[in-house]
Amino acid sequence: MNKRKPEWLRVKLQGAEKTHGVKEMLNRLSLHTVCQEANCPNLIECFARKTATFMILGSICTRNCTFCNVTKGQTQAVDPEEPANVAKAVEELGLKYAVITSVTRDDLPDGGAGHFAQVIEKLRATEVVVEVLIPDFQGSREALAAVINTKPHILNHNIETVPRLYLTVRPKASYVRSLELLRNSKELDAGIFTKSGIMVGLGEQEEEVLAVLQDLRAVDCDILTIGQYLAPSAKHHPVIEYIHPDLFKKYKQIAYEMGFKYVAADPLVRSSYHAADVSDIIK
Repeated sequence: MNKRKPEWLRVKLQGAEKTHGVKEMLNRLSLHTVCQEANCPNLIECFARKTATFMILGSICTRNCTFCNVTKGQTQAVDPEEPANVAKAVEELGLKYAVITSVTRDDLPDGGAGHFAQVIEKLRATEVVVEVLIPDFQGSREALAAVINTKPHILNHNIETVPRLYLTVRPKASYVRSLELLRNSKELDAGIFTKSGIMVGLGEQEEEVLAVLQDLRAVDCDILTIGQYLAPSAKHHPVIEYIHPDLFKKYKQIAYEMGFKYVAADPLVRSSYHAADVSDIIK
């Protein structure tokens, strides 16, 4: 389904020349960012602000989500220097807030949780606020605990879409398992802030989105992001609908009324876009 993007989704490509230094540093330290791998529409803005969401554990994913632009296939060896290199990159960029995410590594016994923990430990030795955007670790509470025990400030796990669409959008994932991860995070550390995000425009109905928000609040999720799904290519799940900004405003208002502590809802919002804006609520 080929739809013309509405005016509110047209990104002005300004400041591209400011991204070269960030890209050079990432290449030098053999680091990946989800900004590049997932073809994020906000890449130029974020790189120009000297911010990036680091993607650890390689750039090849073991799952086949139909919305995602990250490469699927034969995974790469885990780089033992990566935790130290992420810390170097954060220092060179002068970040006060760092987001660490990863591909899903179902091929690893712990899903990569131990590697996440090593990265967090390196960053916790600095003054940076650490947000981790983690996979579901196939529901392993032990793997989740390995991450939680290193005390990231924010634990993010995206629900992505409504339950009805999981079979076509996230065929190897589980809506219930993702909710349980967020619930378990609070049980393991009642003080941690949890975060989740959902894409719209995949064919969901408004009442289904609101039901997801209720489910997230039922597991005490604190922070919410809602953004427009944009198909990376014709081979990915098609955009069924471009959601008007007014509906994003409605979702945002309702989410705050439900009790979320911070909500970002806008067509161009992505899980880590302007993530540092939540810093005030975690102080």
